[in-house]
Amino acid sequence: MSAIEISERPLKGIFGSESAYQVFMFLENYEKGYASEIAKTYGTSLNQIQNQLNKFEDLGLLVSRKEANARVFYFKQSPVTDSLRNFLKDMLAKLPEATLEKYYRQRRRPRRYGKKQ
Repeated sequence: MSAIEISERPLKGIFGSESAYQVFMFLENYEKGYASEIAKTYGTSLNQIQNQLNKFEDLGLLVSRKEANARVFYFKQSPVTDSLRNFLKDMLAKLPEATLEKYYRQRRRPRRYGKKQ
C-alpha cells in the first residue's frame, strides 16, 4: 500500500496565503528560521515573509530572538501552537516526495571538512 500524498493547494487556502503556509511549514520542518532564509527557500518576496512572521508573532504564535545578525523565529509553546504543529507535522509527512526534496530536505550546516560528495 502506498503512502497517501496530498496537494499543497488546500493547505495554502487554509492559512489564507501562500506566504503564511510557507512560514508555518518551514518552521515546523526546520524548528526555527529567519525571514531571508524562508524567502530564499521558496523564492518568495522577503517583505511578504517578514509581514507574516511579524503578524504571527503579534498573534502570539511565534517568538523571536536576535542571533548574530538575524532575528530568528520559533513556535511559541502553547496549547494552540502544539495543536497547530501536530497538524503541520502530519501534513509534512503527506507531501509529495518531489516537494519534500525541493523545500524540506535542505542541508542546514556545512559539509564536514575533507568529506567527499
